[in-house]
Amino acid sequence: MVDEMTTVLEPSPLPDFVETKYIKDVTDRSLSYIKAGFPVHFRGVSGTGKTTLAMHIASKIGRPVVMIHGDEEFTTSDLVGGEYGYRIRKVVDRFVSRVLKVEEDMIKRWVDNRLTVACKYGFTLIYDEFTRSRPEANNILLSILQEKMMDLPVGRGGEEPYLRVDPDFTAVFTSNPEEYAGVHRSQDALRDRMITMDLEHFDYETELAITQAKSKLSKHHAEKVVNIVRGLRESGKCEFAPTIRGCIMIAKTLKVQNMTPSNSDGFLKMCQDILASETSRVGSRTNQARVKEVVRDLVEKELGKARSAEKIGQKSEKETSVV
Repeated sequence: MVDEMTTVLEPSPLPDFVETKYIKDVTDRSLSYIKAGFPVHFRGVSGTGKTTLAMHIASKIGRPVVMIHGDEEFTTSDLVGGEYGYRIRKVVDRFVSRVLKVEEDMIKRWVDNRLTVACKYGFTLIYDEFTRSRPEANNILLSILQEKMMDLPVGRGGEEPYLRVDPDFTAVFTSNPEEYAGVHRSQDALRDRMITMDLEHFDYETELAITQAKSKLSKHHAEKVVNIVRGLRESGKCEFAPTIRGCIMIAKTLKVQNMTPSNSDGFLKMCQDILASETSRVGSRTNQARVKEVVRDLVEKELGKARSAEKIGQKSEKETSVV
C-alpha cells in the first residue's frame, strides 16, 4: 500500500492560476463530459495550456491524481505493473539440538503501477502527451474506458483475473498533433472512446491575465509584451508561432532585471533573443534574421504608440491647466 501511494498527487489550485471567461468555458464543458462518464482529451500545439488545464480539471474533480507522461519506451507493464525484486523468507529450526532444519522460500514481488492504482482506488488519471507512447502499450486502456474492467497479468497473483474499475475513476489525456518527433498516431478505437477538445492559442484577455499573474508586471507593461508577441504570431512570418511562454519569458525577465518595456537596446535584444529562439526549430539564420526584423518593427510600433499616448496625455494636461 505504501509503495502504491507514493505516486499519488493531491491536486490543489495554483496560486497564480487565472480563470477567465475562456478558461471557465473550457472547464465547464470538460466537467460536463466527465460527469457523463467520458474521458476528456485536450489536443493542441505547445503553449496552449493543455497540461495546466488538465491539472485544473483534476482539482475541480477533487479526487487524488495519478500522472503518467507518455514515453516511447513504455510497455503495458509500465502502466499496469510488474515484478520488481523478490521477497525471501528463511526459517532456521534448532528445536532439537542435534538437528538443524532450514527452510527458504523466495517469492517474486509484484508492484502495481500507476494505471492500476488509479483504477483500483478511483483516482483521476492524467495521461500527459499519451501519443508519445506506442499504441500497443495503450491497448490496456480500451477495456478500462469502455467495459470498466482491467485485464490483470497472471503473475500479479490474487483470485480475480480482472480488476473492476472503481466508478470514481476518470481520465484526462493531452497530446500535441504537431510534435515533429517521438509521437505515434493514436489507434482509432482509443480516440473513439474519449471526447477530444482542440485548444487554440489563448484569447487576448486570458493571455494578458496569465502574463500579468506569472510575472507580477503591471497591466500596462504586460499589455506591451503581449501585443508584441501576438503581433509576431499574427504576422505569419515565423516558422512556428510564438506561444504564451514567450510572453511569460519576456515579462519575467523584465521583472527580474527591474526593467520596463522601453526603446532601450536591452529590451529589444531581449525580445529578439526569446522570440527568435521560440519560433525556430533548427536555428536557421535566415529565419532568425527575419524574425528579429519583424520583432524590431513590432517593438518600435508598440512603444511608438505608447509615446504618442503619453504625448496626448501631456497635451491634455497642459490644456486643462491653461483653462
